[in-house]
Formats: sequence, C-alpha cells, structure tokens
Amino acid sequence: MKILVTGGTVFVSKYIAEYFSLKGFEVFVLNRNTKPQLPNVHLIECNRKAINGKLKGLHFDTVIDVNAYTGEDINLLLDSLDSFDNYVMISSSAVYPETLDLPFKESDKCGKNKFWGSYGINKIAAENALFKRVPNAYIIRAPYLYGEYNNVYREAFVFDCAERNMPFYLPNDGSMLLQFFHVDDLSRFIEILLNTKPKQQIFNVGNTPITIKDWVTICYKAAGKVPHFKNICDDTEQRNYFPFYNYEYVLDITAQNSLMPRLLPLQEGLQRAYNWYKQNRNEVKAKNYFDYIENNFTHKK
Repeated sequence: MKILVTGGTVFVSKYIAEYFSLKGFEVFVLNRNTKPQLPNVHLIECNRKAINGKLKGLHFDTVIDVNAYTGEDINLLLDSLDSFDNYVMISSSAVYPETLDLPFKESDKCGKNKFWGSYGINKIAAENALFKRVPNAYIIRAPYLYGEYNNVYREAFVFDCAERNMPFYLPNDGSMLLQFFHVDDLSRFIEILLNTKPKQQIFNVGNTPITIKDWVTICYKAAGKVPHFKNICDDTEQRNYFPFYNYEYVLDITAQNSLMPRLLPLQEGLQRAYNWYKQNRNEVKAKNYFDYIENNFTHKK
C-alpha cells in the first residue's frame, strides 16, 4: 500500500509516517525539507501551497492529511493529486462550540469556539471542503494529542517542573477535566479505519477524561517524583503558568471504542513521552512559564 502523509517531520505527521513505514507500507511525505527526514520514506519536496505538479503520475492507496488547516489547504492538495483510494483528515475538537452539552458528539452542529477562534472555524471549513469533493473521506476529531515527537510545551512543561523539584501551581482545585490521545493510538485508529471501512465517517477520538491534578501527578510519576501542589484560586489567566486554557470539554468516544476498545494507558503513554523528552529536549518549543511563576507566585507575600 502506498500512503501519502502531509508533513512528516514534526510531531503528529512524523509519528504517523514512521508508524506506517515500520509496518511495511510504502510511505511518501510531502514537506519543504527544512527538517531532518525519517528513514525509509520517500520525500516529495514542496510547499503545500505550491506543489507544482509533483504529485502528477502518482497513485496513492491512502492520503493521510495531517496539516490541513483551511478549506484552501484541502482544495490545493486535491487539485494536485492524480488519483487515490482513501482520504483521512486529522481534524480537531476545536470545531465544537464550547456552549454544547457534554460530551460533544460527532452529530453535534459545529461552530465557533471562543477559546479556539479562527483555528476551529478554519478546521470546519477544511472538513466541509473535503466532504464536498471526497464524500467517502474519513475525518478524525482529536482532543489534546501527546506522545513521542511532541514539540508543544505541554507534558514537557510538567516534566520540567518535576525535574526541578518545584511545587506545581495548580489552577483552582485541579478538578478541571482534560482529554488526551496518544499519537500511537491515533495511528492505530487510522489503520483500523483503512482495514474495516466503517460506514461512519466522522470520529471523535480520545482517552477517558482526567482531571488536571491527576494528569500532573502521572507526569511527575513518569519523572520519578511526587508533586506538591499550590492552588492558584485568584483571577490569574491560567495560560500564563499552565499549558491549557481554562476550558473543560469531553468528547464522546463511543464509536471509537467500538472499533478500538484497547488504548494505551495514560501512565504508559506519559512514561514513553518522558523517556523521549529526556533525549530530545531541543525539539520542544518551551514557553516562558517559569519566569511568570517566579515573578508572580514564588515570592508572593
């Protein structure tokens, strides 16, 4: 099977490309070649917005579109493809308005989410553009993705706190729910879709939701530490010192579980993430949470 993965050098697209390559598939990656490439993949070097005929004459059994962020992104790629059999797009939970009742269901009406703004609106446009031209495509709506190759400063921030033996400054009482999904489970789910071809075309994915406090505790445990919490209960914007919005949502994952009941336990997934991070710190784009904590909490009277 020939698979085209858009991207292939950063986090989700890199992991997916590697996953299918190691499974023995013939994997092509489409990127600008500005970062090191994975071994055993075929590079199609170009900007997605200027493919310039580089896909002509190629047939792909499956297109896995990881970095489609707008309707234009979808149309530009489809205009450049000669032929393909299956199309899978990685979308986002950001397509659901925050005002919906929990859990968000695939059948719920999409719309603007005040926390995600234009990102969510553009993802909706990408989904609509895809279904308009490829009615049998699959769309995966993911929560917070984590795992090896994650260049976003989320679990890595908590690992850094643990390694510094510092208390963890917890938003409010730490009961806000978060929902995660490991990139290995995402890759496995794509493979299941390709093998089983279910009639349902849009799928929420994710683990069972977990509280902030429990998630941080597991992150500390991965680094061999136990957290001491300090609760921040004032009106401080939590994104100044914590890597997630003050926004709780839960995706209904009933359909996912019917196809893939076994998921990587969060404890195991975060341990794998920490083991990778210890060897690849320079690949993560750190944010300056520690200065804010030092200036606003550490010496606060």
